[in-house]
Amino acid sequence: MANLVSHPDEVKVVSRRFGQGATNLDRYLELDGYKAVRKALEMGPDAIINEMKASNLRGRGGAGFPTGMKWSFVPKQSAKPKYVLCNGDESEPGTCKDRLIFEHDPHSVIEGAMIAAIAVGAHAAYIYIRGEYRYLLEIMQKAIADAYARGFCGKNIFGSGYDLEVYWHGGAGAYEVGEESALMESLEGKRGIPRIRPPFPAVVGLWGGPTVINNAETLASVPHIILMGGKQYAEIGVERNGGTRLFSLSGHVERPGVYELPLGFNLRKVIYEVGGGIANGHKLKAVVPGGSSVPCLKPEEIDVALDFDSMMKAGTMLGSGGIVVIDDHTCIVKFALRTIQFYRHESCGWCIPCREGTDWLSKSLRRFHAGAGVAQDIDNIRYLAENMLGRTFCPLGDAAAMPIIGFIKKFREEFEAHLDGRPCPFGQHAASALPVLSH
Repeated sequence: MANLVSHPDEVKVVSRRFGQGATNLDRYLELDGYKAVRKALEMGPDAIINEMKASNLRGRGGAGFPTGMKWSFVPKQSAKPKYVLCNGDESEPGTCKDRLIFEHDPHSVIEGAMIAAIAVGAHAAYIYIRGEYRYLLEIMQKAIADAYARGFCGKNIFGSGYDLEVYWHGGAGAYEVGEESALMESLEGKRGIPRIRPPFPAVVGLWGGPTVINNAETLASVPHIILMGGKQYAEIGVERNGGTRLFSLSGHVERPGVYELPLGFNLRKVIYEVGGGIANGHKLKAVVPGGSSVPCLKPEEIDVALDFDSMMKAGTMLGSGGIVVIDDHTCIVKFALRTIQFYRHESCGWCIPCREGTDWLSKSLRRFHAGAGVAQDIDNIRYLAENMLGRTFCPLGDAAAMPIIGFIKKFREEFEAHLDGRPCPFGQHAASALPVLSH
């Protein structure tokens, strides 16, 4: 299991059971496990949803949509079965927070999914885990089996008369199925490509039934909210951004790790206090604040609150909470190339702007970094990226384009330094200096 890190500024809500042996069901019960779902059964659907709205919990997968509002969109009456789907396909480079939840507190995801199911009237919940997380599947399989053995799942849960089946499903290693409609396609046994919307999953989702889809961290937060109350949870964060967030801090920083901090925490403090500053005595060059798909921030822009609204005002996004720190020994052109190579590889190929755009961006940046570019290439690369925005079925096209636009906008002089056949100004060390964009 991964070594756990900690810092005095953390507010441990979701992570409070990490390292406490909570994969064991008896230990989970000692740590208030499955109390929230019992309470939820007594509360009833409307009260649960109202509590979630009061909490200001927003989706922790990246979009940041209010969770209580999402649940309220599910129709109360439906001719088809309703479903709850946990999105555990954590594949965004720089992000590894869901991994720790599955590794240390799998029952919290199960319990959160159960509460969501009770809230919307679903009788089946699916927990979908990233294909590369094979060893985590074994942990989740055992957790579900233990819950069934105690009668917590299945028929008449907790003697309430409510039936709820919980299933696990492993992916096959496709980044694209992190998109909610592609996730449903994959779970139905089909190729993981996005669906045209509308209709939206809350009305027509898994197997045509109304479906709630939430990130693993979102669902793991739900039991804590039910126990402490939505108002108290909301007060931990800032206005419209309730609670805490698991931030994955990586790159050129002294103390990388996953830290649970209140929403609204200052980004500069995360880097220099929580993370211990830039590694090897180097200087900060840029920060990717929300996973590889968001625009970067320069050093003079990092006095910003880590919440969904503040990051939007700063011209970027909180995204998946994957903070990648880039030092001044890194070639931004090379970093941009590595970023687009990932999205080119992971594009499902369904949409022409994404399929062709990521390929052309990758070829252009590879040639440019090799010193074979011309001045017009800089504007062409940005023009190509801008014309991918908003033209695909799912956000992968935007995810590939936005960081490239940001790199050119903020580091144009570095692109110009590669012109006229000149070698990379960072030399052979440019590649080795790159922060790891995987987990």
